Amino acid sequence: MAQTILIVDDDPVQRRLLEAAITRSGMTVVTAPGGQPALDLLSGPRGDQVSLMLLDLVMPDMDGLQVMERMRAQHPDMPVIVLTAKGGIDSAVEAMRAGASDFLVKPASPERITVSIRNALKIGTLSNEVTRLKKKSENRLVFDDLIASSGEMKQVIRLGQRAAQSNIPILIEGESGAGKELIARAIQGSSERAGKPFVTVNCGAIPENLIESILFGHEKGSFTGATDKHLGKFQEADGGTLFLDEIGELRLDMQVKLLRALQEGEVDPVGSKRPVKVDVRIISATNRDLAERVREGQFREDLYYRLNVFPIFVPPLRQRREDVPALARHFISRFAAEENKAVAGLTPEATDLIAKYEWPGNVRQLENTIFRAVVLCDATVLDVCDFPQIAAALGVEIHARRMQMAPMMAPAPAHAPSSHVAPAHASPYALSAMDGNGHMRKLEDVESEMIRLAISHYEGHMSEVARRLGIGRSTLYRKLKDLGLEQHIQESDEAKRAAG
Repeated sequence: MAQTILIVDDDPVQRRLLEAAITRSGMTVVTAPGGQPALDLLSGPRGDQVSLMLLDLVMPDMDGLQVMERMRAQHPDMPVIVLTAKGGIDSAVEAMRAGASDFLVKPASPERITVSIRNALKIGTLSNEVTRLKKKSENRLVFDDLIASSGEMKQVIRLGQRAAQSNIPILIEGESGAGKELIARAIQGSSERAGKPFVTVNCGAIPENLIESILFGHEKGSFTGATDKHLGKFQEADGGTLFLDEIGELRLDMQVKLLRALQEGEVDPVGSKRPVKVDVRIISATNRDLAERVREGQFREDLYYRLNVFPIFVPPLRQRREDVPALARHFISRFAAEENKAVAGLTPEATDLIAKYEWPGNVRQLENTIFRAVVLCDATVLDVCDFPQIAAALGVEIHARRMQMAPMMAPAPAHAPSSHVAPAHASPYALSAMDGNGHMRKLEDVESEMIRLAISHYEGHMSEVARRLGIGRSTLYRKLKDLGLEQHIQESDEAKRAAG
């Protein structure tokens, strides 16, 4: 779904005008007639859905400054744009000091309002992303930073929070891309080791001849090419956490040395004469069935029991579909800000589509899919047509993007394929996106067809046609000339003279 904007204004006419302007830009709107109703809405179940507040500064029950002061306790990072009929510098300075993102003087144009909203949302998204990346780089990521509201993930979080209270070895199991490393980072950030080193080792990606050196380190001159002393991953993680990803891929001979390091709390660097003590918390992860690997003789049983003291299973995305829309909105906001795109959310149809898909690549696949869709999208919301591979996998027919400028559709052209059968609930007006050969029609032809229908439907009243199409009258006349439809201008002028 699209991002939700809360409009707070005691004037019902202003609320309707603002709602119409914002809805046209592809965003969802909720309204409140005053300060207290707005605070009640934000503290209710719909409060977490609000992305930005458009706030009138002067209201009878509670002024805008009071609303901002009270709402910051629950929504400290929510952007607020202040609207007021009093455009003095003092008012603007006071609003900005109170935490407003922007200050607009009534009556503000729809374009100015839309630009202000998009800028505020973009800044907020980038600020949140910077905060998240900073916490991640400082190894202070916590469970509240994760997007995981489904019941299955709440159980994972409960286990992770309990595990964070001790140094117990943890084995995180789950499919590739399900978010095992994020869970490990949240455990570290929620423990007494927060802020200490978090060192990741992909056990399946280390060259065989370098495994021992990378894990335990080596002394200068210990082998050919060892020109300097090298600290291994265990020593790098000293005082913090060592995350052993894909632990099931580790060679059997290295499993023996790893077991000794875990049991003794010390490592033997290659070429060293004495072991080195380390204080490391071990979190392992695997997408393999380690118990099965043990039965096959591919993984040591004693190491398995040493690592699998506190198992946590991260379910695949297909088993926690409630998280898909929230994750998608997060990725849309992030990539739209990074790519400087105006994409603000998903249509209901697109939301249903991604919620039904199995996502074999889990969160990683969803992230990359949203990234591609945002980069290629030229509209304000992502629609089904922006996910062609997902739609094809689900057998969903892709239609042209719904035109947001006007609700009226043009009659289907005569050259439409006769094999197409319209559903029983279809409108008699259907704008076909395909030509008779099954190819996409030119945008110019579709636009021309829609304009002709609108002129016919509104009997040549150009002001009404322009208003219904959501464009200016001068823009309509320019489009008519560009599309070779000048006769409609002449017919309209003749109709006016006849009526006069």
